[in-house]
Amino acid sequence: MHIRRRTDATARRSARNTRWTLATFLLLASLLVVHRARAEGEIAATIVDAHGAPVADAVVVAVPVDGAMRLPARRDSVVDQVDKEFTPKVNAILVGTPVVFPNHDNVRHQVYSFSRAKRFELPLYAGVPAQPVVFDTPGVVVLGCNIHDWMIGYVYVSESPYFAKTGADGKAVIGDLAPRAYKVRVWHPQLDGTEESTLREIDLSHVRRADATWTLKLKPETRVR
Repeated sequence: MHIRRRTDATARRSARNTRWTLATFLLLASLLVVHRARAEGEIAATIVDAHGAPVADAVVVAVPVDGAMRLPARRDSVVDQVDKEFTPKVNAILVGTPVVFPNHDNVRHQVYSFSRAKRFELPLYAGVPAQPVVFDTPGVVVLGCNIHDWMIGYVYVSESPYFAKTGADGKAVIGDLAPRAYKVRVWHPQLDGTEESTLREIDLSHVRRADATWTLKLKPETRVR
């Protein structure tokens, strides 16, 4: 009889412990979800030209005012060569990213840059060059081809992991932003003026989403194929 009472008491304690453990787990999970929801803000940018038309290939960069950044694992990026053009024309990457330059044309290319942020030259080649190019300095790198003079591309090397590029609709969203203030700027290869002239501060401390619109004055594209 005493053995049964001890067995029943042990079973009740075990059940209570199981319920307590489950309740604790659910509470911690809910707190984690709430914290993650608070931590993940976003900046929705719209870029238009002086006539109100959407601007594609504009790079929007957000830099935390306090300098705190979560750096992601770096992955190789790709700038292809198709129909004797760089694809994409504008590539935005984080500083330190290796970029591969495959050639999918049936002719050879010789990619180079004399830009201050990265000077390099890839020997005349078809297919894929032996080594990727590591872009280790923030800034704008202008790409060219020694064989085809009209080929121009751009690699925007960002010091911040929080950036996005606009699509044909002129829109870009920078997500996964912690609740703090950011300095946000816009760059475009035809921007008439300095990148700093587009700078503004956006505070996500008390809002999850901020919408912002930039109107850019653009220079005409002068390129003859």
